[in-house]
Amino acid sequence: MGYGARKDIARLARSGGIVFDQAEILDASVRIPVSADLPRRMTVAGSSLDPLAGLVVMMNKPLGVTCSHKEAGELVYDRLPARWRRRKPAISTIGRLDKQTSGLLLLTDDGDLLHRISSPRSRLRKTYRVTLARPLDGTETALFASGRLTLRGDDKPLAPAVLDIISETEALITVTEGRYHQVRRMFAACSPPPAISSKLCDVNAWAISACTRTWLPVDGIC
Repeated sequence: MGYGARKDIARLARSGGIVFDQAEILDASVRIPVSADLPRRMTVAGSSLDPLAGLVVMMNKPLGVTCSHKEAGELVYDRLPARWRRRKPAISTIGRLDKQTSGLLLLTDDGDLLHRISSPRSRLRKTYRVTLARPLDGTETALFASGRLTLRGDDKPLAPAVLDIISETEALITVTEGRYHQVRRMFAACSPPPAISSKLCDVNAWAISACTRTWLPVDGIC
């Protein structure tokens, strides 16, 4: 879980740093049954035990942060507690938001859940709030819902998407696919595109019909 090597855990136990049901566990080799309530019954170094495997993190990703393990600049993983970055299995993003998209991002160490949500076959609804640089012209709703829009460079039309207009320059768009820069490319495919200069739109991930979980606040994660 990222707390350290075996020798580090043994040292922590001997110093009274591991407590289970209000009793110190001085021998790190003691076997404790794993149960869903273990994080409430055990403390490590004075804090509740981290969530067990099957962890899902809900992050409000800021602009300028990258969903990658290797790229230059600030990464979403830099915003996790340090020991979470050492967990095995590793925590990974469920899908990706590009560097200039902010909002809801899910991360997990549950490989089955990650595949279930990320798989194109899942058809999970993902909603984004879009702020445009130029007003919509009213044709976009029907175009996106038609199932006939093919993006430049693609050979297959997009699945129908729902556009809920908030104002002339703001809208909520709900898609069931996750193609590369899909939302930005959809608005760029409009004729003429509802934007000016090189800045097409600001995109904010708004919601995902992904899973039902109990969410707990984690210090340091925005």
